Amino acid sequence: MVDARPGALALSGRAFCWAAAELMAVEGHAVLGVDGPSLEEVVLQNSSQFYRWHTELEAARTLETEQKYRNYADALKGHLTSCNHLLEKVDSTLQGFDTLKTQHRNVSAKTRALHESCERLVDEKERLVEFAEALRAKLAYFDELERIASQFHSGVMAVDSDHFLPILHRLDECITYVASNPQYADSTAYAGKFRQLHGRALATVRAKVQQVMRHASEQVQAAIVEAKASSSGRRKPEGGSGAAANGLVRSGSGNAKVPLAEGAETALLYVRFRAAAEPGLKGLLAGVAARAKRPEYAQLLTDCQRVYCEVRLGLVAEITADRIAEYAREPLPSLTRSGCSYLMQVCQMEHQLFEHFFPESDSDSGALAPLMDPLCTVLYDALRPVFIQLQSLDELCGLVDILQHEVLEEQLGRRGDAVAPLRPVLLRTLADIQERLTFRAQAFIKEEVTGFQPKAEDLDYPNKLVRLAEQPDAAVPDSHADSLNAYTTWYPPVQQTLLCLSKLYRCVEAKVFAGLAQDAVSSCAATVQMAARAVGRRSSSMDGQLFLIKQLLILREQIAPFEADFSVTEKDLDFTHMRDHLRRILAGMLSLPGAPRLMENLIDSKKELEKLLKATCEVFIMAVTKLTVEPMLSFITKVTAVRVASSLNPGRRLREQAFAAPERLEEMAVRVREALQKELPAVVAKMRLYLNNPATHAILFKPIKSNIAEAHGQIASLLESEYTPEEAARVPLTSPQQLAALLDSLC
Repeated sequence: MVDARPGALALSGRAFCWAAAELMAVEGHAVLGVDGPSLEEVVLQNSSQFYRWHTELEAARTLETEQKYRNYADALKGHLTSCNHLLEKVDSTLQGFDTLKTQHRNVSAKTRALHESCERLVDEKERLVEFAEALRAKLAYFDELERIASQFHSGVMAVDSDHFLPILHRLDECITYVASNPQYADSTAYAGKFRQLHGRALATVRAKVQQVMRHASEQVQAAIVEAKASSSGRRKPEGGSGAAANGLVRSGSGNAKVPLAEGAETALLYVRFRAAAEPGLKGLLAGVAARAKRPEYAQLLTDCQRVYCEVRLGLVAEITADRIAEYAREPLPSLTRSGCSYLMQVCQMEHQLFEHFFPESDSDSGALAPLMDPLCTVLYDALRPVFIQLQSLDELCGLVDILQHEVLEEQLGRRGDAVAPLRPVLLRTLADIQERLTFRAQAFIKEEVTGFQPKAEDLDYPNKLVRLAEQPDAAVPDSHADSLNAYTTWYPPVQQTLLCLSKLYRCVEAKVFAGLAQDAVSSCAATVQMAARAVGRRSSSMDGQLFLIKQLLILREQIAPFEADFSVTEKDLDFTHMRDHLRRILAGMLSLPGAPRLMENLIDSKKELEKLLKATCEVFIMAVTKLTVEPMLSFITKVTAVRVASSLNPGRRLREQAFAAPERLEEMAVRVREALQKELPAVVAKMRLYLNNPATHAILFKPIKSNIAEAHGQIASLLESEYTPEEAARVPLTSPQQLAALLDSLC
């Protein structure tokens, strides 16, 4: 209920306003813009005022609430206006961009066209520049002709200058270019002119090399003359005219020539020559050698080497000849050793000097041959007149040993390629000495073996062996004495043959030795056969056989170590089948003769020696067998003949034959027993006298024992089969046991 009292109503209205104000404060709203007194200050008197106040309050709240949205709407309108304005500007900007894009396309098209034109012009310019450079480069080779020719004609182009080799190299390039492009105009004419200049340049080089070499040679020769003069001055007070007498000073061309000392040769001939020639030639020759693949430079290098060899030969030849002549006063082996050693030293020094001037040249290809061949021939010319007169095989074999083993194998092999130019001359010298040795060996065989005339003491067998066995030293075992005694029993041709073969074995080639050995052994065997027949006539046939066996055994034993083929093949022409053709031709008939046949005959002296030894042993065995059991052999032969006759015409029995009577058998057995006890021991003693080797004696006596035992066995078999036991008992035949014991005791 409303209080009717004015005070109460006013209080209530004020309280309500406070409540509304608090409510607005809570909600965060403020009433703004109300004309008149503030709603908080309004005094409500009645309900109409309250309602009006409430209405105003509601309106104020509504106004306050809508004002935010109006402000926001106004802001949005402002933003919309700004956006529209921006859109207008963007559209205007896009239109400007489209205009710029169109203009850019136009500018780009024009720029691209301009760039392409520029690039085309630049490419054309580069092509023109390249063409001009190529044309200039090609013309440069042709333009060099005038420049190089002017230098040649002006005399500026000297070989000693530093520009000579580069200009020569440029000239080579021009010649190569012009020759490889013959399609160019006037290329043939330019090529001819270039080659003419090139020939002049090479001729200048050749003349320069010759000039420097000869100048260096003159300096060395002057130094040699000065050294000889000083050496002669020092020797004259000591030796006087005696030096000329012993060959140290010789007159030639009116001037006394004194050999240089060995130490001075190196200093003058090599060090002095190198110092004089090196400054002017070292670089020039190196440049020529670097271009040696071209044929003209190869020929120039060959000419320079030839000039070098000629100059060096003029310096060294006389000194080398003097040195070899000085060695020639020594014995031949010393001359050979000293001469080879000196020439090897010269070869080494010349090889080193040659490699110094021509380092890229191959000195082994024969470049030094014009120099080294004449120098090495000096030794050959000094040796040949001496060894060609030698008669002794020992001296010739000594020379072969020196050259073949000491010089060729040891010294040349140790010093290498530097001394290779000396090898051909030494091989030729060795071949000549071996040829002389072969000739002397053939003469030696003919004189000492084939033509040997034995003396009485050479054929005094068996007395010679008996005297040797009876010497007091024979009982003392001494290997040296035994070897000497063995040599004394050798027949002289056998000894000379073996001595000759032992010397020749390592001194001649295998084929030559085989031919000489075959000839020597065949001749020796024939000579020994003749001596055996002479011994048989002087003493007995058995002595001759044993002598032949002994000498043949010695010969076979001593030639066994030689690793050689003792055979030769003889070739002859056989015309025997052409006799009929010749007979028809002589008779006037047409005949076509064939070619003669080539007959080859192999002669092996070692096999022939074996055959001869075997045949001689068989003859000796049969001779001893006959000497011992000859009655038995004759009886067995007769028995065989009787049995053959009885098989054809049966008749009397064997023991009824006159030659087979028991009495005759008894006589035969007695004779054989006496031979076994007397003659066979004498033969065995003689065998031991001739054949000292027990093994040889046993081998030779074995078939004799077999023959004797077989003869006794056949007789015993006949006694058992053809005779009665009483008749067989009367025959004093040696039993097999006794015979074996007797024969074994003789061995």
